[in-house]
Amino acid sequence: MSDGPASAHAVGSGVATPVVVGVDGSMAALHAVDWAVDEAAARGRPLRVVHASPWDRYETDATDNPELAQARTAAAELVGEAVRRAVARRPGVEVGSEPVAADAATALVAEAHRACLVVVGSRGHGGFAGMLLGSIGLQVAARAVCPVVVVRGGDAAERRHRRIVLGIGGHGEADGPAAAFAFAEAADWQARLEVVHARHSELDRLLGAVHRAHRGDAAAEARRVLEEAVAEAVAAHPEVRVALHPVPDRAAHAALLAAAVDADLLVVGSHRRRRPTSLHLGPVDHAVLHHAHCPVAVVPAR
Repeated sequence: MSDGPASAHAVGSGVATPVVVGVDGSMAALHAVDWAVDEAAARGRPLRVVHASPWDRYETDATDNPELAQARTAAAELVGEAVRRAVARRPGVEVGSEPVAADAATALVAEAHRACLVVVGSRGHGGFAGMLLGSIGLQVAARAVCPVVVVRGGDAAERRHRRIVLGIGGHGEADGPAAAFAFAEAADWQARLEVVHARHSELDRLLGAVHRAHRGDAAAEARRVLEEAVAEAVAAHPEVRVALHPVPDRAAHAALLAAAVDADLLVVGSHRRRRPTSLHLGPVDHAVLHHAHCPVAVVPAR
């Protein structure tokens, strides 16, 4: 288990919005529980363990339905295992649990309205199957009103590197919430924060030598974008060690994935795209959720 956060918090006191973690009985979900309960301890928040039970939408009386009774018993057992694991890891954190009568994505998106953070594992079975393929995890990341963390790796909760990476996209617009989240995490965990901004296009590739000749100007512009994007967060957290990394000649997803190889957390803004029938994440968010080697936090813009 990690040594825990540096800052002192009153854990489980008062009425506070919880950290929510989705569980389905998989090992990946239990790793998410570890990460989530550590985060709850760092924030001084309770932990809420949620298991999606879609069958309860159709059946309420299990007296004459052995299959439903068995399913409910199995759900209670897996939730109980998750709760016991969380309490053993962080005894001071208030832990609650509840099966929710909904499909996994709907349940977690609804929970996000009452949570400060939603945490899910990267792979699972049952309600959370297909996380890496975008089945459920991408839906939650795209629709949740609070930050969503997808936990990657069995030892992710150990936070061994004490290093967080924040990706700043576009011209730095709408990245304030992501920056605030990343700086708060770095402050809580005494982690070094590295802020990455990459700007690359097909025109850059076609221009070739001309682009390279102006690389200095591009780097200066990228650094200016970085400085402006994090100025407010820097002022709020002067104790955080910050390094700015403008990467003017590399695709954003490639730059972020490279930077996050030995990070404890990669933070990106949601950059959602609204379409007539759905809400989608941008291509960079998709890429890092699929391929990052560390937990990924997707923070919705205001």
